[in-house]
Amino acid sequence: MKKKTFFTVILLGSLLFTLSNAKTSYAKDASLSGDAEVELKGYKEENSIIRDPENPKVEVDPGESPQTEGDLRIDFAPKLNFSTVMISDENAVFPVNAQLFHGDTSARGNFVQVSDYRDDPDGWTLQVRQENQFKHATKLGAELKGAVISFDQTWVNSSRELTKAPTVSKEVIRMSNVGETYNLAVAQSGKGVGTWSIVFGASQENHNERPNTLEIRKDGSGKEIIDPIFKKPVYTNRAVTLSVPGATEKEAGAYSTVLTWVLAELP
Repeated sequence: MKKKTFFTVILLGSLLFTLSNAKTSYAKDASLSGDAEVELKGYKEENSIIRDPENPKVEVDPGESPQTEGDLRIDFAPKLNFSTVMISDENAVFPVNAQLFHGDTSARGNFVQVSDYRDDPDGWTLQVRQENQFKHATKLGAELKGAVISFDQTWVNSSRELTKAPTVSKEVIRMSNVGETYNLAVAQSGKGVGTWSIVFGASQENHNERPNTLEIRKDGSGKEIIDPIFKKPVYTNRAVTLSVPGATEKEAGAYSTVLTWVLAELP
């Protein structure tokens, strides 16, 4: 099995604890012969064009993101940010910030975009692995013991025929074991060809019969929070969460971890 790996850092200025008494609850070449010969080729995207996961015919700009290269590739993977939260002595679940875009596109569920334009596509798997526990930015040895990232409300979308879609889990994916690799999507032979979004959650304006998982994020005074890069309101997405046990020792400051996204050929 050939693998391509893609790394992204969860930026937790992202999970930034502050001190407070408050508690937070892609077609194969073909030919026709006779009196004449015609070679038929399917359309092939040479470059990674990021598409709205809810409206895949629309190009979008989610900002800079590393990506893999080649005919089987990861076009985009999310930078997960769990925002600034209050230190709590109780078990707490923090929703991730939803994906924002430059331009007119509204907030969306966090997503990974995979493209398969190989001449002989034979399936692929998309996986994710957490390399280490959330570590404090400056205090050596401080980490969020027992913290778990979860992915829920997973679905796929494409401008291609959805009967050729990869399969995703209907269950919540809890990354409870650091270092373990978890399957997010599997495209069997003949499926997953073209460009596909693997999406976690959806916006209220989606036309894909998905429940809304987004909500405006507000500060302690009830005021909307504006993202300094996109200049738009920040939304939470409850389809991706970070749970932190109340008994875990916490220090004020930013914590981060590393996720490895793995795109593997089948078999």
